[in-house]
Amino acid sequence: MGHSGEPGLIANVVNDTLEFYRWTWSIRDKRVENWPMMQTPFPTLIISTLYLLAVWLGPKWMKTREPFQFRFLLIFYNFGMVLLNFYIFKELFMSSRARGYSYICQSVDYSDNEYEVRIAGALWWYYISKGIEYLDTIFFILRKKFNQISFLHVYHHFTMFTLWWVGIKWVAGGQAFFGAHINAFIHVVMYMYYGLAACGPKFQKYLWWKRYLTIMQLLQFHVTIGHTALSIYIDCPFPKWMHWGVIFYASTFIVLFGNFYYRTYKMPKQTKELKQKEKNGKITNGVIANGTSKPENGAIMENGKVQKKTKGE
Repeated sequence: MGHSGEPGLIANVVNDTLEFYRWTWSIRDKRVENWPMMQTPFPTLIISTLYLLAVWLGPKWMKTREPFQFRFLLIFYNFGMVLLNFYIFKELFMSSRARGYSYICQSVDYSDNEYEVRIAGALWWYYISKGIEYLDTIFFILRKKFNQISFLHVYHHFTMFTLWWVGIKWVAGGQAFFGAHINAFIHVVMYMYYGLAACGPKFQKYLWWKRYLTIMQLLQFHVTIGHTALSIYIDCPFPKWMHWGVIFYASTFIVLFGNFYYRTYKMPKQTKELKQKEKNGKITNGVIANGTSKPENGAIMENGKVQKKTKGE
């Protein structure tokens, strides 16, 4: 008796799901319908799946092989990405200005207005650029820089390309321009850094600002959350589920990038300060930890024991 309702329940769930699917499809952005990669999500999902497979199998395949150098290819790739991101930034900036976009609340205009189509086009290129960025990881694998392929790195690349398909399919304009606008600018700076780094050691002295790049990325996520929260607060006519999704997504990046910043810049500094204190003679229980101090008589004190200097020293 209790089981008779189950087929009906399943049928309702299936119908509701199909109904939801049909409804979402009815509100899609018709302008991007026939643009490359936009008919269905499958090309995007296949590329992203192949990317994850490469992350998993690539290091195993490279284990017994010599690392590739790719110096000129990396210079070309990184400066190419500078140009692509600058083009996206410029298109979004010029077209949103010409259209009088609000930085507080901007609903999507699905018309064929010249500037609206340019904004949709720039956002499409932004989505495509996230697919091209998968090469960042492929180059790390082929150069055997496995330490660079962190969870943050893979999560960032995989989700940006995959989720932005949704953004282009439904909201190629309006509020969506804001995050892409900031991010494209940051990627101009980021790929400029990578491009200069690829040029070789003589450019190292110009690369003191890597730390500030991470700070810029963290600021970007905070601004994005603030901007999206304000949109929800003032009831901006933009899909609410997307707003909440952006807040959750940006929060994960704050946690992951914050952790990266702490481990890369704060922890080494604290360790260095600690070693400096030990070196300055902060002796614990008569032992100088991890240090070698040189007393006046030329003998070396190691781990609290005085040893005579040998001739070779």
